[in-house]
Amino acid sequence: QLLKSPFQLTWITDLAESSNVDALSLKDVLGDPLISECWEFNYLHDLRFLMDAFDPDIRDLVKVHVIHGFWKNEDQSRLSLVEQAAKYANLKLHAAYMPEMFGTHHSKMIILIRHDDTAQVIIHTANMIPFDWTNMTQAVWRSPILPKITSPSKSTAPGTFGSGTRFKDDLLNYLKAYDNNRAPRRPPICAPLVEELSKYDFSEVRGALVASVPSRQGIETNSKTCWGWPGLKNVLSAIPTVGKEPEIVVQISSIATLGPTDKWLDKTFFKTLSASRTGLSKPKFRIIFPTADEIRRSLNGYASGSAIHTRLQSAQQVKQLQYLKPMLCHWAGDGAQHPQTDSPMSDAGRKRAAPHIKTYTRFTDSTRTAIDWMLVTSANLSKQAWGDATTTTGDVRVCSYEIGVLVWPEIFGEKATIVPTFKTDTPTITSEMREDILVVGARLPYDLPIMPYGKDDVPWCATSSYQELDWLGRSY
Repeated sequence: QLLKSPFQLTWITDLAESSNVDALSLKDVLGDPLISECWEFNYLHDLRFLMDAFDPDIRDLVKVHVIHGFWKNEDQSRLSLVEQAAKYANLKLHAAYMPEMFGTHHSKMIILIRHDDTAQVIIHTANMIPFDWTNMTQAVWRSPILPKITSPSKSTAPGTFGSGTRFKDDLLNYLKAYDNNRAPRRPPICAPLVEELSKYDFSEVRGALVASVPSRQGIETNSKTCWGWPGLKNVLSAIPTVGKEPEIVVQISSIATLGPTDKWLDKTFFKTLSASRTGLSKPKFRIIFPTADEIRRSLNGYASGSAIHTRLQSAQQVKQLQYLKPMLCHWAGDGAQHPQTDSPMSDAGRKRAAPHIKTYTRFTDSTRTAIDWMLVTSANLSKQAWGDATTTTGDVRVCSYEIGVLVWPEIFGEKATIVPTFKTDTPTITSEMREDILVVGARLPYDLPIMPYGKDDVPWCATSSYQELDWLGRSY
C-alpha cells in the first residue's frame, strides 16, 4: 500500500513541469468556488495577490480575514495594508498584539470555511506575496476536507498526539491565544473562528500541531497546549524511533543570534529534537543552509537572498559560525568547489529554487532511506521562534507566533513506514519492502546525499556585500 506525502512543494514558475509534479500554486489552494470564508495568517501580505487567487465568481463575495502582526498604528507596513484593504469591501484586517519587542507574527496558515458545510486547514511556509510563490522552495500541508459534526462527541479528552481530536484541541488553543494576548480595549480577533471551527470533525487528520505564541509558560499559561520547544518536546517524547544511528537534518532559511557558545543550541534545542518514546541513540545533527554561491546560481540570483538570513558581523556571530560550521551542509551541493562523484544522487528538483521552506527531519540512520518523523513549519532556528532556555523560576519565554505540522509512521497505521520521495509525492516500492507495510511518502525539498560545507564555505549573509556577479549579471 502506498500513501502520498502529507507535505507538498509549491509550483516553481521557471522550472520544467517534470520538476513540478504534485506541486501546488496558490490558486490550487484557494481556487475552489465553494469557499465562503477565508482566514489568512501571515507575516507579509500582498492583498491583491491573495484576492486574485480566489475564483473570479466569488472573489467579491468570500469573507476574507487577514491576520498580521503590525499592531502599532504608525507602522508603515500596517499603513500599507490598510491602504490595500480599502479596495476590498469583503476583506477585514486584524492586528495580532505583539507583546515582545523581538517577536514577529510569523505563522503561515489559511483556514477555509466552505458553502458545503466543510472546512479545511492549510499550514505552509510562504509569505502571502508573489515572490514567495514564484521561484522559492516552499512547502504546504493541507488537512483533509473536514465535515461538520453531526452528533456531539461524549468525550472531552484531548486525545493522543497525532490524532485529529488532539490536533483540533491544539489548533483551537492556538487561535484562542490571539484573544488572550490582545492589547487592552482591542476587539476579539479569532473568537468567531474558534466558535465556527469547533463545529467541524477533525477525526481524519493525521499529524501533530507544533506552534508558538508569545508567552511565558509556567507562569501565565493555563493552556494544556505547550508552545515552542516545550510543545515540540511533548510531541517527540510520544513518538517511537527505531534507528541506531539517527540523523536529524535541520533545514531552514534563517539562523538568528543563538549565543557565543552552543549552550542553547545543544542543551535546549538539540536536546528537545533528540527526545523520543523509545530511542536511546544520540542523533547526529546537520544544518542545511545555502552559501552565497548557491544564491548566485538560484533562479532569482541575488534577489533570492533577500529572504534568507544569518549574520556574520559581530565577534559573537563569528563565534557562533565556528560551532555551527561542522554541522553546516549545502542546499545545492553541486558547486564547482566539490569534486564530481559517481555515487547515485536522489534529485529533489529544487537546487535552483532557493529555500524559504523550513523542515526538521529525523532519518532512522545515515543511509537516509527511512524517516522517524518530519516537521514542516514557519519556525526558523531562533530563540524567538522556539523559546529561550528555562529560567531559574521554571518558565520559558517565547516571542513569536509560529505554526507547523509534524508526522511520523505510527499515525498512519501500525505497519507504516515513511520514506523520502523526490520530484513526486508518491513513494516507490522497493523489493525489500514487505507486502503488508503501508509506505508513506515524505516529499524532500533537498537532494540526497547531503553535501557538507568545505573548509572555505560560509553561509549566505544578506547584510554582506558581494562583488562576484550572479548568473543574471548582478552584484549585491
